[in-house]
Amino acid sequence: MSNTSPSEAVSALDTHLGYWLRVVSNHVSHGFKVKVEAHGVTVAEWVVLRALFTEDGIKPSRLAMTLGLSRGAVSKLVDRLVAKDLVSVHDDVRDSRAQVLGLRAAGRRLVPLLAALADQNDAEAFGHLDPAQHASLLTTLKGIVERLGVRGAAVD
Repeated sequence: MSNTSPSEAVSALDTHLGYWLRVVSNHVSHGFKVKVEAHGVTVAEWVVLRALFTEDGIKPSRLAMTLGLSRGAVSKLVDRLVAKDLVSVHDDVRDSRAQVLGLRAAGRRLVPLLAALADQNDAEAFGHLDPAQHASLLTTLKGIVERLGVRGAAVD
């Protein structure tokens, strides 16, 4: 029989960094989700749009690799964006068996607006940090991601 009571043997929820990361993540993610969905896209669709803004004319397989998503997930997201007239799919002029993805005019106009919302969302959550704190937190989080071998875009 143990000399400790059950409450002493079990760590408190709020002593875990993961708990606090989740609280912050949920708040920041939900705020951004509400903002982008007001413009007719999901966070996952925004991630695809932002990637295409940087690398227009990319093959779906390369986009999947870049984002760390499955080809099936990218295909579903692209289909939804095509239906919203934000993305186009064309045959690759260098390889007739392949396709390339591109932003349509509406998609190209939408990305800077959504990027501004992402900036606003970050400022709301982290704007109180001084530049050194911000840089330190960013470096710490990126280091954790790298150490854990986390792959893939944050879409949920």
